[in-house]
Amino acid sequence: MEFGLFCGGFTPRGLWGLDDPARAEHERLLSEVELAVLADRTNWKYWWTTEHHFLDEYSHISANEVLLPWVGARTERIHLGSGIFNITPPVNHPARVAERVAMLDHLTEGRFEFGTGRGSSTTEQQGFGISDPDLTKDMFDEVIGEFRRMWSESDYSFEGRFFSMPTRNVLPKPWIKPHPPMWVAAGNPGTFEKAARMGLGVLCFTRGSPRDLAPLVEIYKTAIADADPVGEYVNDNVAVVSQFLCLEDREQARDWMVRAGSNYHSSLLYRYLDTFPRPPGVPEWPAVLPPATRDVVDERIEQDASVVGNPEDCLAALRQFEAIGCDQVLMGPSSTTWPHDLCVESVELFGKQVIPELDRDPEHRTSRFRREAAAAAS
Repeated sequence: MEFGLFCGGFTPRGLWGLDDPARAEHERLLSEVELAVLADRTNWKYWWTTEHHFLDEYSHISANEVLLPWVGARTERIHLGSGIFNITPPVNHPARVAERVAMLDHLTEGRFEFGTGRGSSTTEQQGFGISDPDLTKDMFDEVIGEFRRMWSESDYSFEGRFFSMPTRNVLPKPWIKPHPPMWVAAGNPGTFEKAARMGLGVLCFTRGSPRDLAPLVEIYKTAIADADPVGEYVNDNVAVVSQFLCLEDREQARDWMVRAGSNYHSSLLYRYLDTFPRPPGVPEWPAVLPPATRDVVDERIEQDASVVGNPEDCLAALRQFEAIGCDQVLMGPSSTTWPHDLCVESVELFGKQVIPELDRDPEHRTSRFRREAAAAAS
């Protein structure tokens, strides 16, 4: 099982006691970059960063195509993933996406992971003129198979419902053949199965326990055996985001979870991401969930829904994800109000003491799929 950090750009009011929103935004961005550089030195294999627009406080990372090469220039081994690039044509023209992906592949020497999605908020979609959220499903289906052609053909053209292009050579072409690994964000059984049939890796943002996730992983792993990939190869991967804090003192880690600001983050999630079903007990904005109590934190940890505690505790929790077939677990310590130094301590300790117990393969799983596809085509 492999491990990645997830960078979301959570910038709540008064972050780290800063009254100036612009200063808080700036400090958060710099913190995310520093954590990526640290992860690169401490056995983490992936660093993912989101793309969101207009979602005040929840996520201030909109131009991740700028952030990704900035981090790429400061790292050597870690793979850098778009979690996601929004590929709906009103938000990002597909040819521009294909160009960015190939350029990132060159500049990172093959370390870029192409995560895709269609946006999960009418705030975002309507901001770019998409009035019907259901249209984004058709947009995604029209676009996702075109990247393979853009990266391989010198005379590419397309006439579709949502975008069209006269004959053009989309440049550059990917550096490491055939092309970067392809992923899609998913959260429900239908999307897991669809992703598998398309041969796409899954970026899963579920908030449940491994037991809750197990049926979705099973659906994916069953369906991917008969994949008809939209790319040149199958990326058989399930990556799931989990709450996370690894410290030498397990009681201190649990106490910090009470002060994480996670419930405010969840309230913002359901304020904006209105294509997600609202769970019972989550109030409508501007009402927010109350801060988590220590009892609630302890219960979530006991249910293995959070990877929290000392290295031994974290390892035990992760064995549950391993048992259900997860290929990658993503940790998002910056989706909290914790001080930067605490995140540094946790990322470093986890990378040095936990990851080596679960990931002994020096090669990235996605690199192996890509390498084998290139060999088969030669």
